[in-house]
Amino acid sequence: MKLIFLYGPAASGKLTVGKALHQLTGFRLFHNHLVVDTLLAVFPFGSPSFIRLREEIWLSVFEAAAKDGLSLIFTFAPENTVDPGFIESAIATVQKAGGTICFVELVCPVEVLEQRMENPSRAQFLKLRSIETFRELRRRGADHFPAPPTDLSINTSTVEPIEAARRICEYFGLEVLTTPAVIQNYPEI
Repeated sequence: MKLIFLYGPAASGKLTVGKALHQLTGFRLFHNHLVVDTLLAVFPFGSPSFIRLREEIWLSVFEAAAKDGLSLIFTFAPENTVDPGFIESAIATVQKAGGTICFVELVCPVEVLEQRMENPSRAQFLKLRSIETFRELRRRGADHFPAPPTDLSINTSTVEPIEAARRICEYFGLEVLTTPAVIQNYPEI
């Protein structure tokens, strides 16, 4: 089992690259907002219960997928409500269950992030869509988080999502499907 751990700031293209990677590999796409949006229906963002449950769910899914031999693509936005020990817990959980984690950092200039912020596709989930809020969060240091390991870094402002996905496959030696996987419950890329 491989866990492709895509991380980067809001609007860096994590979900878009994740969808492209899913199409190439068939790996299951377990993106951040599946858990975050579910918990936001009940708990305020950053509340103790939200933080605890978010991490428990992430780690439980990683463990179960690794035990079942299901490779995953996970998207993660490093920010200060996440326990600083989460990355080490994720590594330990996946390795203990027999899997490996491949860390991919997605980077993008701030100007491009801001241009993408108001993209209508971001409304599908409860994603940050306000440039003003984005700037305020950055000013307050809300995106400060211990840097996860980086096996591969890709600037998403210079490559198309499918090319980023191809680079990930090549770098980690992932088998590419001869027929693209069909993304379930997601609009076309």
